[in-house]
Amino acid sequence: MSTLKKHYESACRPQLQEQLNYKNVMEIPRLEKVVLNMGLGEAVQNPKIVDKAAQELSLIAGQKSVVTRAKKSIAGFKLREGMPIGCRVTLRHEKMFDFLSRLINISLPRVRDFRGVSPKGFDGRGNYSLGIKEHIIFPEIDFDKIDKIRGLNITIVTTAKTDNEGRALLRLLGMPFREK
Repeated sequence: MSTLKKHYESACRPQLQEQLNYKNVMEIPRLEKVVLNMGLGEAVQNPKIVDKAAQELSLIAGQKSVVTRAKKSIAGFKLREGMPIGCRVTLRHEKMFDFLSRLINISLPRVRDFRGVSPKGFDGRGNYSLGIKEHIIFPEIDFDKIDKIRGLNITIVTTAKTDNEGRALLRLLGMPFREK
């Protein structure tokens, strides 16, 4: 079992139950999934970029990534329906906890001038999204073998009903929110 999952089970759940005044243990917010998404606009000119990005995203996530394709054609972007334009990975259970642990403890502190993640990334239903400008902050990526620095989006989906519940859950898990 992941150390972050053990921490959630032993310390975070009782603290959340007390802090949010829940009577039933099933009401306590928990993590559902983590979605990593890499949009590649430059893939319209060179479709081979998607393969390299998918390979790098698979290294970061520890799970095979899926290539996403355009749903409709947009003439202004020279985009046709079905063209590859990005890649994504959905992590659940143990892999999700392992990834979050690496993100919080190793990768985020490697960001230049890091002062914490923005507390404004909540969607109103307790889910949190953050963008990373350089995917090279992850230790799995070999700096010498990359062709271009890319960004990616990370969405953490929780069972929390409100942003305050989601923020409390992530703060107890160790997410370094900056002070507004």
